Amino acid sequence: MNSKRYLIVNADDFGQSQGVNRGIIEAFEKGIVRSASMMVRWPFAVEAAAYARSHRELSVGLHVDLCEWECREGTWSALYEVVDVDDPAAVEGEVFRQVDQFRDLMGADPTHLDSHQHVHKSGPAFSIIADVARRLNIPLRGSNDSIKYCGKFYGQSGDGCPYPEGISAEALLDTIRSLPPGVTELGCHPGFPDDLISMYKAERAREVEVLCDPQIRAAISGEGIELCSFRDVSAVLEAGRSAQVA
Repeated sequence: MNSKRYLIVNADDFGQSQGVNRGIIEAFEKGIVRSASMMVRWPFAVEAAAYARSHRELSVGLHVDLCEWECREGTWSALYEVVDVDDPAAVEGEVFRQVDQFRDLMGADPTHLDSHQHVHKSGPAFSIIADVARRLNIPLRGSNDSIKYCGKFYGQSGDGCPYPEGISAEALLDTIRSLPPGVTELGCHPGFPDDLISMYKAERAREVEVLCDPQIRAAISGEGIELCSFRDVSAVLEAGRSAQVA
């Protein structure tokens, strides 16, 4: 792959609410989003899937949704728990149920896998979701050496405090200019959050604005970076392997 740089801008939480759907669609149609990860449990996943089926250039993966935690006044507590994340049987059953629901909604397998609040990085969810990714032969966020994950574009600190500079145009430009060779996934959470119950709300509209900022696309082009999606990435990686062999 030499020094060529590829960027996948992936929007999480597709389907969680109508406002989130609108924000992701705007960031796709007017901005740099090329992939999205769908939360199939939520009522507006049907709307998200209908849009994606008619816009195949948007690559859609599964955002495994087992729980959501929020931090209030320095204390983390569960906003909801779908299953006990320490119960392997319960986690496995829910993950497979969500994979099946994704297939019912999209008429296809997901192009990639990740999870809400990165729950797949630890506990029983790690091995279970990694096994699903292997079976489907698709990337799992953070577990594929060929695709680096960048989570810098986020508007809160680790303890839930506002961090507006994290989702500024300047910060995103810096991230783009410093991308390493190869494929990088940039995570984002665009949306219009009026109908969303979450600790990450006001930041979403600002993300839409920045992701659609013309100077961002101009910087990507000026840096010689190629925007791609998870649907494209297998061909990109294969081309890189072929170049190394040659």
